[in-house]
Amino acid sequence: MTAQTSRPAPPAAARRDIVRSHHGEDVTDSYEWLRDKTDPEVLAHLEAENAYTDAVTAHLEGLRGDIFAEIKGRTQETDLSVPVRHRDWWYYTRTIEGQQYAVHGRIAVGESPERPELDPAGAPEGEQVLLDGNAEAEGQEFFSLGAFDVSPAGDRLAYAVDLSGDERFDLRIKDLTTGEVVDESVTGIGYGTAWSADGLHLFYTRVDDAWRPHQVWRHEIGAPADGDVLVYQEDDERFWMGVGTSRDDKHVVIGLGSKNTSEFRLLDADDPTGDFRVVAPREEGVEYEVEPAGDRLWIVHNRAHRDFELAVAPIGATSSEEWTTVLPGEEGVRVSGVDAFAGHLAVSLRRDGLTQVQVLPLSADGRAIGSGYQVPVEEEVYSIETGSNPTYETDTLQVLVESLVTPRSVYDLDLASGELTLVKQQPVLGGFDPADYQQHRLWATAEDGTRIPISLVARKGVEADGTNPGLLYGYGSYEISIDPYFSVARLSYLDRGVVYAIAHIRGGGEMGRGWYESGRMEHKRNTFTDFVAAADHLVETGWVAADRLAAEGRSAGGLLMGAVLNLAPERFRVVHAGVAFVDALTTILDPTLPLTVGEWEEWGNPVESAEIYQLMRSYTPYENIRAVDYPAILATTGLNDTRVFFVEPAKWVARLRETVTSDQAERPILLKTEMVAGHGGKTGRYDAWKETAFEVAFMLDQLGATEVLEP
Repeated sequence: MTAQTSRPAPPAAARRDIVRSHHGEDVTDSYEWLRDKTDPEVLAHLEAENAYTDAVTAHLEGLRGDIFAEIKGRTQETDLSVPVRHRDWWYYTRTIEGQQYAVHGRIAVGESPERPELDPAGAPEGEQVLLDGNAEAEGQEFFSLGAFDVSPAGDRLAYAVDLSGDERFDLRIKDLTTGEVVDESVTGIGYGTAWSADGLHLFYTRVDDAWRPHQVWRHEIGAPADGDVLVYQEDDERFWMGVGTSRDDKHVVIGLGSKNTSEFRLLDADDPTGDFRVVAPREEGVEYEVEPAGDRLWIVHNRAHRDFELAVAPIGATSSEEWTTVLPGEEGVRVSGVDAFAGHLAVSLRRDGLTQVQVLPLSADGRAIGSGYQVPVEEEVYSIETGSNPTYETDTLQVLVESLVTPRSVYDLDLASGELTLVKQQPVLGGFDPADYQQHRLWATAEDGTRIPISLVARKGVEADGTNPGLLYGYGSYEISIDPYFSVARLSYLDRGVVYAIAHIRGGGEMGRGWYESGRMEHKRNTFTDFVAAADHLVETGWVAADRLAAEGRSAGGLLMGAVLNLAPERFRVVHAGVAFVDALTTILDPTLPLTVGEWEEWGNPVESAEIYQLMRSYTPYENIRAVDYPAILATTGLNDTRVFFVEPAKWVARLRETVTSDQAERPILLKTEMVAGHGGKTGRYDAWKETAFEVAFMLDQLGATEVLEP
């Protein structure tokens, strides 16, 4: 115990020097030995870190309980999703108070084609339970579903389960007539499955030792797995793959993609033992996606424009020379996808940092008519996307809309008239009223003059007077956009006066492909300086007090947290780095590790390039910690994480503790490892709420914002 705080001293990992040599530089790493999760000493160290974290945060038990109760009290625990029709059934999921996982069910369409009004309070009359996640998870510390795929005839369900968090799944085939599992011979698969039209065969993916989906196999239902047939193998280590079925059920689709090149292959679902054909051979730097629809292929691609465009081709096309432009590319308008139906297209777009859905009517012979219309949303900041739309022959499109103050809302869009009908809005209990909150779009100015969008939400009545606590969230990699979204858990921040903001920084995709390109490879530093500029803007405009700003990011957003801590530690009072990619250079230097080779197109290849090595060396968080005062830090991870190994935050915390000059009694540096979980943390909803409550309580305590504001 330390005399100053009466807390236990933080665990001190043993130093065992390992030398890394690249491009004429020898680097000594004293904590790389923590990588082996089968080593009892490593596990003991992680358990000691967990015990230390528990001790340091013990005084927050009451606050954690309050926040958990707030999340639980605002959630309608017994609820039912909007039923979606597919063929002769209405499919839905329902949750039951006290149960961790959803029940997946369906009822027959019956005589009326109208969507049924179902009471979530009990099992609907005539319900057929497809899968009860609670029964599947019984006795397990972790449970996650991968594939969930009903056969074309509706008589079988293919589903895949992960019981450790490493995202390797065991496949099960359930006879929906008898309720019995009739085939569980296939194990260790990746994401994605596809049925043949006759329901006698199932296609699935396998991952290699580096956790890269690299093979597609065909399995005959009921036959031993050792008789499965390898139908495609991708040997280029840059490429990942997925498999699925087209919306019109006529094709099995294999999608292949590196960070900047794509290729798709199609197979007639009526001929499962036939050969896949290539839609267009891969061209370096050309990305495309295909949507088979009747006798046509709709293609979103960047062959002619960096922000992509929409094209059409005959269903039998085998070359990009057969593509005809429908919506030409437009600078700053990112075409991100297309959903094709018998009479309409729904094109997903981005403009001015916000998502859009544009509907294009089709003629009787399947040609696009005019420019269609944009689905309207009447909010300053928002997100809109297409929802669950499995039926090809439809006059109605499910659309999802939400914002920082509007709960997730499901609409039916009449495709012909453009009329929107609200079907269900996420219920938020406990007296929630959107009018009690305010949201805004702000614009920060980056080092180079670029305007950086910020989405901000606060309790109504909170003013930009320079006194407020605040939290800034960021990601900024892989062209992934962090669009405005509603969060029940976030209300626990807002109701305590915290101003919550999302920095839409370069490296993400919010402002188009150019936004992504200017935050990757040799331009990666922009991601970090953009985030600091956003933090400065919150302070300069008075929204947040200079000494009460928190920051949060996860995965590649955790790398962002580590980088901005090294760049500007004085800007922040507390930081949460979740499953953080903080030892990026060590990982990217090792091609045997999961994800590494494919990541070279995102970050550069430091193995071959001394320039890239030095660039990554200049920002990788683990190697750039400074002997100055840092904020309080919470690092969270999962022992079985396949995407970002637990060793990265474990090493980072060890080096932080021995380097920084800040008072660690006042600003603790903590590591919390879920010992049976992966990249996404705990999976049961109550367990996940407890995990969230722990994180929120730590941040609020450090911000001095533990009390709920008066109404």
